[in-house]
Amino acid sequence: MTKLTIQKPTLLLDPVKIQSNINKMAAKAQQSGVRFRPHFKTHQSAQVGAWFRARGVEAITVSSIDMAAYFARHGWQDITIAFPVNILEIEHINKLARQIKLGLLVESAQVVQFLAEHLTAPVQVWIEVDAGDHRAGISWTAPDECVALARAIESITPLSFKGLLTHSGHTYAARSKTQVEAMYQETVSRMQHIQKQLTTAGFEQTEISIGDTPSCSLVDDLSAVDEIRPGNFVFYDIMQLKIGSCTEEEIGVAVACPIVGKHPERNELIIYGGAVHLSKEFMEVNGTWPDQNG
Repeated sequence: MTKLTIQKPTLLLDPVKIQSNINKMAAKAQQSGVRFRPHFKTHQSAQVGAWFRARGVEAITVSSIDMAAYFARHGWQDITIAFPVNILEIEHINKLARQIKLGLLVESAQVVQFLAEHLTAPVQVWIEVDAGDHRAGISWTAPDECVALARAIESITPLSFKGLLTHSGHTYAARSKTQVEAMYQETVSRMQHIQKQLTTAGFEQTEISIGDTPSCSLVDDLSAVDEIRPGNFVFYDIMQLKIGSCTEEEIGVAVACPIVGKHPERNELIIYGGAVHLSKEFMEVNGTWPDQNG
């Protein structure tokens, strides 16, 4: 047996677990009758992307133009950038839009007007909605603003209005299946509230897209939406374990760090690695794993 020698922080992947996670999420999407558009920012790897393609995935999500260009070079032709448009990158947006089926995310009329004046190829446009995470997007309490923005999008030839997109990142604060399900139902209800207003205004095929891993992992039936965009599930991690999104056996990634110091009097080790390799966030597990049945 070859001894593994690790000299610096090294990412370790378990292909069997990762492909199993992909298969499970793809199967759930199929059973729920929703489009599976996984977020690739978690892995940012053409090789991992190939495992998704082998499962029949054709549409993906990314978080930047550069990431979209990278995956376009590896054959992906249907890509949504799930981050508000950066108008300073319009030349790159136009180049990409001429090559693939590109989806963009907007939250203001000013950006829509800029796209109207500078786009040179068709794109699909989603309106970002803040359904409770308070990170970005139009508040779910302002459906009239969404209707006005949808009308502005539809009035511009290179743009086609696709629907409403949100990321319920606040589910990461949940610590049980019950809590995640409640947050998911609340998010869906809020998105449907806006969807109904759009229907009344004449938009008959407004889609709803959600993206958080806890909801997509723990909610049994996702058929209330049209598209799911989870990303973290491909690897999972200790935080997802604490939430209850996965089991310990489903975590498919780890970072191995050399130990450079031992302090038994403090019950501590010093490792060659830090926030750059791991995360600035941390949690204490006190020697036990979270209850998965909560």
